[in-house]
Amino acid sequence: VSSGCHCLLPLGSSPPVWRKHCLTCLSAWSFLVFTWSCCCSVACTPEVQAMVGSDVALSCIHPNQSHFDLNDLFVYWQISDLGTVVAYYLSENKSDAHEASQYKNRAHMLLDRMKQGDFSLYLQNVTPQDTQKFECLVFWKSTLTRALKKEVRLHVAANFSLPVVHSSNPSQGQELTFTCISTNGYPKPNLYWINRTDNSLMDEALQNSTVSLNERGLYDVISILRIPWALHVNVSCCVENVVLHQNLTSISQGGETQTRQEEKIMALFSILAVLLVAAVISGWVCRSKCPHRRYTGPRTVVLEHELTGEYASVGGLEGWEAG
Repeated sequence: VSSGCHCLLPLGSSPPVWRKHCLTCLSAWSFLVFTWSCCCSVACTPEVQAMVGSDVALSCIHPNQSHFDLNDLFVYWQISDLGTVVAYYLSENKSDAHEASQYKNRAHMLLDRMKQGDFSLYLQNVTPQDTQKFECLVFWKSTLTRALKKEVRLHVAANFSLPVVHSSNPSQGQELTFTCISTNGYPKPNLYWINRTDNSLMDEALQNSTVSLNERGLYDVISILRIPWALHVNVSCCVENVVLHQNLTSISQGGETQTRQEEKIMALFSILAVLLVAAVISGWVCRSKCPHRRYTGPRTVVLEHELTGEYASVGGLEGWEAG
């Protein structure tokens, strides 16, 4: 939480909201704003967090809540440092022509609550660009005096994706390369490479990190770590979101990759060798149990037919006739 004395921006520095409707009041109010050059006392600025795409309420409530005549009020929300008009209420002016384009149809106040002294701003579909310090100003038109002044600092955040680490597959003695990727986060992250062996930070000279804004206005980060080859390497990539107080870590094992692959290949060859030996032994056992046969050349097969009954008689008659 920050605190300090902040000068009020002159209302004339932003688009003149009420000039067409109250020219006389304009000069008087501008004079009053200029005379309120600084705060009379140091006050803390409330801080609010919101996720990208969500809705958020920025509080601006009068300490003595009672009935307020909206016809006697001018309510004005702006970006403190830029003077950009976010939303305003002026009874004589119902248009939103003076609101900044990026806040049209996204920022509004509730009339029923304003009557009770609640001038809070309701901001829809929060974007990364809404990370600003907002200022609420409420004036009495009848007396040209300020009724209320509040500041709210909005911090917008988005979760980064879980870091994904890809490692190279070098041969023994070659350089090891690790690549860490995390996307769609806000605000700009901090990225660290950590040696898990002793939890020390890796030398920044070994790293090459690139952070870029994508089409959604969110940050993508990619980091490449190059280190000498070692048999056992245990490193992690950590992406820090300072607004969410969040650290996302992905662990990668390196250095043993090539050795493990070689071990797998050797194991495969061992299994194949065992299977081959088993097949040879099975064949030998089978042959030892089977009877031995020797080839002795072609043999003449004599077929003898037994003749019985009618065929035997005919055969005997033929033999008698032949005799």
